Amino acid sequence: MPVIREVRVIPPPPGEAPDQSPMKVSKTLIVTRGLTHRCPNCGAKKLFKEGTLFRLNAACPDCGLLIERDEGFFLGSMTLNYGVTILGVLLPILILYLVGAFSGVVAAVLAGVSAIIFPMVFYRASRSWWLMSYYFFLPKHLPANRGELAPGQDENI
Repeated sequence: MPVIREVRVIPPPPGEAPDQSPMKVSKTLIVTRGLTHRCPNCGAKKLFKEGTLFRLNAACPDCGLLIERDEGFFLGSMTLNYGVTILGVLLPILILYLVGAFSGVVAAVLAGVSAIIFPMVFYRASRSWWLMSYYFFLPKHLPANRGELAPGQDENI
């Protein structure tokens, strides 16, 4: 005969339901801030160091959000940059060449120059969009949304 066990669910104390607390930074706000190259946590336009084009701040100077999270975190932004370059720039050049819009030499030169210039122009957007994507899917990882941490609790809920 099977053994039936009673399972008791102990509700959290009032006001301590972390999964049901409203987020201070909504997903819409995360996307808006990502598309405008702003900090996903506080909205400051300080992802990149002042006076530089390619140097990312390690943390937001206003709220302290770690931007350079872990080694390898921004490999995704490199992949995003690579994919947009291939699909958005080089593939159209190839298609235009194949339909006869311009010669092979022109296509090769245009593709070569575009493959070097476009990733540099798109660099800031790819970093910002990757950060946006991360926090879009894990919004509770933003300090503004996660609340206070218990002693010894990992910040990546």
